Amino acid sequence: MPKRTINSTYKNIIMKEDKEAADYVKDKLDSAVFLIKSIQHRKSTIYRVLEKILELQRDYFDYGNDYLKPMTLKEVAESLDMHESTISRAIRDKYIYTSRGTIKIKNLFTTGICTFSNGENVSVTIIKNYIRDIINGEDKKKPLSDQAICNLINEKGMNISRRTVAKYREELEIKSSKGRKRF
Repeated sequence: MPKRTINSTYKNIIMKEDKEAADYVKDKLDSAVFLIKSIQHRKSTIYRVLEKILELQRDYFDYGNDYLKPMTLKEVAESLDMHESTISRAIRDKYIYTSRGTIKIKNLFTTGICTFSNGENVSVTIIKNYIRDIINGEDKKKPLSDQAICNLINEKGMNISRRTVAKYREELEIKSSKGRKRF
């Protein structure tokens, strides 16, 4: 980011004898200094948040989408001793450029579902990717039902219900088995 400074001409005006002009400029300089400090504070907040995200999502950045772990604003806020709303405002409409392309920071925050097979949380994004992959690989003449998709995902150790499959399928804007059937 470019360095922000205050022009020394304005500082010289304060030294002159015209008290009214000096007071006016001094007021504006105080506002400028406040703005510069606020921008630097926001920059350091974003930097700290990105450091924490990188620490928590290292596998995602190294190995890809299948390694995205559940992570919430609350967890990051608590670990940085900040408020959730501060984190949310800092990352709003911000993107990062990675080796995987440009990513909206907000998309790295996902909820998780507890699996019973190993006790770890699995990111909702990973489950949605499995659903999409299963549907893309199915026989279009005999598309899989939500229950069949649920069974395949449960075999992978992620214990989810048929209703969860239906919900995520709809969020992915994928039609039901009847709507996907091709003759």
